[in-house]
Amino acid sequence: MKAIVQDRYGAVEFGVVDTPVAAANEVLVEVRAASVNAYDWHVMRGDPYLARLAMPAVFGLRRPTRKIRGRDFAGLVTAVGGDVTSFRPGDEVFGDLGHASGAFAEYVCAPENQVARKPANLTFEQAAAVPLAANTALMGLRDVAEVHKGQRVAVNGASGGVGTFAVQLAKSFGAEVTGVCSTRNVELVRGLGADHVVDYTRHDFTEHRYDVVFDLVANRSLTDLRRALTPAGTLVLSGGGVSNGGSVVGPMGLLIKSKLVSRFVSQRICALTEAPGTANLATLCDFIESGGVTPAIDRTYPLSEAAEAIRYVELEHARAKVVLTAQ
Repeated sequence: MKAIVQDRYGAVEFGVVDTPVAAANEVLVEVRAASVNAYDWHVMRGDPYLARLAMPAVFGLRRPTRKIRGRDFAGLVTAVGGDVTSFRPGDEVFGDLGHASGAFAEYVCAPENQVARKPANLTFEQAAAVPLAANTALMGLRDVAEVHKGQRVAVNGASGGVGTFAVQLAKSFGAEVTGVCSTRNVELVRGLGADHVVDYTRHDFTEHRYDVVFDLVANRSLTDLRRALTPAGTLVLSGGGVSNGGSVVGPMGLLIKSKLVSRFVSQRICALTEAPGTANLATLCDFIESGGVTPAIDRTYPLSEAAEAIRYVELEHARAKVVLTAQ
């Protein structure tokens, strides 16, 4: 099968590899679409360098642990393992492979407990945009911050892949939402339902106070982010940072500092660790099919142009989601 493979840090190639075979607990999926996340360019670059030591399941010293890139996928089940009970060939599904990766390919094997039926009202391209980004938003807002009606929530990075879902989910939870983005994305974020939009090139969102700040950029200091919180507010950190040609610590520096400071302040400071799973995908499916959440897609590329798609996400400040389509 055709796939996007990586043998060294810094580049990926369009090549041919063996088609995988489903294990007992897996489904084999013909991939119709896959989405690109900031996660993918971090792994492609091996950036930050500290991650090569801290996350051996993902990063090796000279090359990624897994050869094929990509986490999010949507497609058709073509075969199931002997222990699989929830799916059968022909089912339309979507999912997140987690650290195993492998979605940038014509076929992928995925554990049954990381796959769900595709929302009926979405195309494969739209469905592929959902898993990692929307699950991150869901876990950050619902599970960590416990957002509820009447709270004031700021989403720093509201026009990004996770941010576009976070704005919509926070509104669904009944919050008053402020989206922080650049000038060109103001209308996008307002269209997602944000009550207020702060153009960071003109105004500083930390001049106001929020019950929850969901930081998805890691472009502000911990002091700045805490200043934007009420005394009992919650800061959720899930920022992937931005590409600057290679970094030693990158966004991990903010996470490390947050763990040290959180012990001595009244505010809650939480570093989000998302985990893929069928239950959350099913919850997101409910939001999507009821009209509460709609994926926003910036642009699509054919699978063969995955390298350019990753470059675009890394360097061009892509808004919303970037999706790869089958050849």
